[in-house]
Amino acid sequence: MTQEKSQLKTCLEVISVLQWVMSFLFLGVACIILMVYLMFTSLWPLSTLYFIWLVMDWQTPERGGRRTKFVRKWRVWEHFRDFFPVKLVKTAELNPNKNYIFGSHPHGIMAVGAFASFSTEGCGFTEAFPGVRSSLAVLAGLFKIPILRDYLMSAGLYPVSKPSLVHLLSKSGKGNAVVIVVGGAAESLASSPGVNTVVMKQRKGFVRIALEFGADLVPVYTFGENELFQQVILSEGSLGRRLQDLFKKIMGFAPCLFVGEHFVILPKRTPITTVVGSPISVPHRVTPTEEEVDHYHTLYMEALTKLFHENKVSCGLSESHKLQII
Repeated sequence: MTQEKSQLKTCLEVISVLQWVMSFLFLGVACIILMVYLMFTSLWPLSTLYFIWLVMDWQTPERGGRRTKFVRKWRVWEHFRDFFPVKLVKTAELNPNKNYIFGSHPHGIMAVGAFASFSTEGCGFTEAFPGVRSSLAVLAGLFKIPILRDYLMSAGLYPVSKPSLVHLLSKSGKGNAVVIVVGGAAESLASSPGVNTVVMKQRKGFVRIALEFGADLVPVYTFGENELFQQVILSEGSLGRRLQDLFKKIMGFAPCLFVGEHFVILPKRTPITTVVGSPISVPHRVTPTEEEVDHYHTLYMEALTKLFHENKVSCGLSESHKLQII
């Protein structure tokens, strides 16, 4: 009986991760195809009514969305967590009477650690940081896709756009932790097993936002994120890399060529540990100067580097591993 339960648990874990990967890769396209298809069937009124409502509801993602605890607490996320497994590590207390901007690193191929830790309750964020509400900010273009946008909002995801961040940090009270995967698409192209590279030397927008609203900066590093897939790294200047960069410039994300284990797209069963660092106190500056932005950006990079080196050994890396910031 115990063995049967173990097999069932393994099966549920695989299914939970597979559905998430498939959603990550294909759900947006599937939603678009479905809505267009319905327009040419007897169900066209449904599609028409949805598009009318979509126009009326267009600004909702940037005005607080429609977050639901029900979706964030789905049992499927617990199986998703256990597949790797994903673990959330707290290194300092966070004051629920303040707002925060978490910088999450690295992006990896699919930002599994950031999603599991901050967009679901699978890793126990609410219990670890009572009074603090995490909000993962993702590519704004996803919220223009019908049906998908509603699913994303229900899980508490928000567009990584200025209006959205302004709303979360100024009109949603205190205790908000806005999570931004700073490296974005450029960092995903650098993702590869054994590599600890983050793209952020020129990424200063999140620091400026933090200063404008007096939100403390919190570095976050997810160990194991880059180990999940083997990516085909195209050399700089090659035709394939130029096409990737062009696609990234137009669409906002980069098409990565990668392989996992089973079914090719299933990630490896590698432990993932998301470590949340200590907050960096940031003053409120309505119009921050470039010197102030540079100062706190430097403090942030130093804090991220310290966080990496203090936790790398306990998270499975050797003492010789270095963090490369580009």
